[in-house]
Amino acid sequence: MQNVMAEQQTYSDNSLLLDAREQHVPRGVVTAHPLVIERAKGSEVWDVEGNRYLDFVGGIGVLNVGHNHPAVVNAVTRQLGLVSHACFQVVAYPGYIELARRLNQLVGNGQPFKSVFFTSGAEAVENAVKIARAHTRRSGIIAFDGAFHGRTLLGCTLTGMSQPYKQNFGPFPGEVYRLPFPNAFYGVSDEDCLNALEQLFAVQIAPERVAAIIIEPVQGDGGFLPAGPHFMQALRRVSEKHGILMICDEVQTGFGRTGKMFAFQHSAIVPDLITVAKSLGGGLPISGVVGKAAIVDAPLPGGLGGTYGGNALGCAAALAVLDLLEQDNLLVRSNLLGEKLNAHLQQLAEKYPCIGDVRGIGFMQAAEIIDPETRRPDAAMTQKILDCACQEGLLLIKCGLHRSTIRFLAPLVTTDSQLEEAMHILDIALARASGRLG
Repeated sequence: MQNVMAEQQTYSDNSLLLDAREQHVPRGVVTAHPLVIERAKGSEVWDVEGNRYLDFVGGIGVLNVGHNHPAVVNAVTRQLGLVSHACFQVVAYPGYIELARRLNQLVGNGQPFKSVFFTSGAEAVENAVKIARAHTRRSGIIAFDGAFHGRTLLGCTLTGMSQPYKQNFGPFPGEVYRLPFPNAFYGVSDEDCLNALEQLFAVQIAPERVAAIIIEPVQGDGGFLPAGPHFMQALRRVSEKHGILMICDEVQTGFGRTGKMFAFQHSAIVPDLITVAKSLGGGLPISGVVGKAAIVDAPLPGGLGGTYGGNALGCAAALAVLDLLEQDNLLVRSNLLGEKLNAHLQQLAEKYPCIGDVRGIGFMQAAEIIDPETRRPDAAMTQKILDCACQEGLLLIKCGLHRSTIRFLAPLVTTDSQLEEAMHILDIALARASGRLG
């Protein structure tokens, strides 16, 4: 009995569990906060010691409908009683087909589109590249500085950050080319990037050898940098001129995060392929590629798929998420919350000189932290702010090339009072980190 009690005790103590984590889990898997979470609901989580936290990370943009939404739980529970897994490559099941139909309508808006499902965002990106190469019979892929497209070998090759994603993991796949991404705060204009594209065509790879350009409409891990309508439309014109496919990576921006179902819709364009994951499953792992039917049909039978791709439980969760986005007007809510969050951050920027820039679209907002004297990114201060916020009960994470940007990915079901509480905590964290408050 004493041994049983001792074992149970380890599950009610953060430090003991984190010691075990250190012993059994490799250092390459980062845990941003020294907490072990036991339960969650909506925009709140509780650790094993019973402490409550406001979750403004949302599983890194996975929980647009919140933790454990009853509709998602009920849909998955029902599906679990029917079929948990069969593998769509062996036998079809209704959820996969219905999810494909609904996503095709949402993305294609009446045009013939098709969808194929996988497990992770990185798998979706890799398969989008496979589809693009199969369709165009070209090999070159153009990506952007600061992009994040996953941790697989091709994913981290496409990713535009050297550390920690590339490290000594090479050699990396070839035929990947890179462009600067617009960043008004650091003086990189749309025209600079478009000129770089023309230079790339002239110097590195002829456009007729390029299969696709892959872009996040708002860079996620790269710093929550939006690609404005002018840039997206110009990129679309260039890609159409040269027969290059345009892939929009909507893994983090999709499903209401920016105030529209997909971020590319802010630019009034239609990409050839989009990748989806994260909030599609409401907490369950599912990803996909949605694209123009003639393009997605390019690979031969058997060339796409995966054992767990479009798992029945993930499809059930995803269908529930799509219902909630429509029924609960969560796109409207995203815009309202985004306006309030942006206003709060702008007020804090006036109060604290270390906030150099506030930016975002919808409820995808960020604050860039700088050294007020040099105006350079301040990663150390950013980490201090995050640590102080965690101590006060607010979970946040950082992003950006220099890890100096605080990103906000709270669920779209966050209440006004929770947002106010979070901003009050952030104010305290900024005061403590900057030395104004002891």
